[in-house]
Amino acid sequence: MDDGIVIVGGGLAGQRCAETLRREGYDGPVRVVCSEPRRPYDRPPLSKGLLAGRHEVGSLAFRAPDWYARNSVELLLGVAATGLRAAERKVELSDGSSLAYEQLLIATGGRPRPLPTLTGYDNVSVLRTLDDALVLRDVLGRRGERLALVGAGFVGLEIASTARALGLEVTIVEAAPSPLHGVLGPILGSWFARLHEDEGVTVLSGRTIERLEAGRGAVRALHLSDGHVVAADHVVVGVGTDADVGWLAGSGIETTAGVPVDADGRSRLPRVFAAGDAAATFDPSLRRHLPGSHWEAAARQAARAARTMLGLEPVPAPAPSFWTDQYGLRIQYVGRSSATDSIAIDGELGSRNFAATFSRAERAVAVLLVDRPRNLPAARQLIERGTP
Repeated sequence: MDDGIVIVGGGLAGQRCAETLRREGYDGPVRVVCSEPRRPYDRPPLSKGLLAGRHEVGSLAFRAPDWYARNSVELLLGVAATGLRAAERKVELSDGSSLAYEQLLIATGGRPRPLPTLTGYDNVSVLRTLDDALVLRDVLGRRGERLALVGAGFVGLEIASTARALGLEVTIVEAAPSPLHGVLGPILGSWFARLHEDEGVTVLSGRTIERLEAGRGAVRALHLSDGHVVAADHVVVGVGTDADVGWLAGSGIETTAGVPVDADGRSRLPRVFAAGDAAATFDPSLRRHLPGSHWEAAARQAARAARTMLGLEPVPAPAPSFWTDQYGLRIQYVGRSSATDSIAIDGELGSRNFAATFSRAERAVAVLLVDRPRNLPAARQLIERGTP
């Protein structure tokens, strides 16, 4: 029997790889290892519509159950990969079994970065899985509760927006000088801080947690480095994610920031590919591998890897992009703003409608759009051309 293609990871990258394989005519076995006991589902709504009560759990699945039967895609639910024996072309699983493969896609996504100070408390949570979102949705249903968000990345800011709309008292604690400081820099990071402050969120940037007040297994207050005390009924930790690739230890793959891959998703091991948050793709302009980014990149990388597995010409890759909804605003980001040296603003930075273009050596490399969704195609073209 042909061992076929094994996909480890039941997220977006795994789903898109399976879809592409079947759409391109591959008729061998396709098996998808899903650590969660649910068929693959969409994650962006977890911090948006699901928390706000606009989406139901069943609406998040990528495909109906019969799609997998009709397309002969086998889902192994509730089982995780625990090791890779590359020389034997086998993946070890948490139930003690193993899967042989002809080709393998590593798509295990990311894992929330732990914050040891806040580990082990009943009222401290993270947001990565559907189960995490259901726990947090119950918390947000308690109008008037005090929510502390540790970390001001995109997901944390989305949670803050949803929580304020539901009537919670929200405080954000961020160690960097401003929200999204490492992604967008101080000017736009400060704009995001003002956006949330104008909506009633307390934003405490440039501060860290010195100690906690806790009792009966729950955090009661955060004592910050500047002496500020944040009382909290619930705490959400969102200080970033790390590639979920610990199971690859001893496999021969270096996984410091994800699985290093080329533009087609190939790793250094024969017949082994990676996509999504588990991958670190080589960026020729920066001459280094960069960790996985967002939804669109995971879908694109997985489809490209699938075509490469089948010996097909890869589809030209568009610039990576991301979108977020906060306080009724659609905010879109395309490209990569790493190591940029200038920002041009079209519109008023003090408003809620503008475009910011990031340049490196006089080449446009990223664009942030605030409430300008119709400008996205032009922004993509700008990045692809690299014009000033």
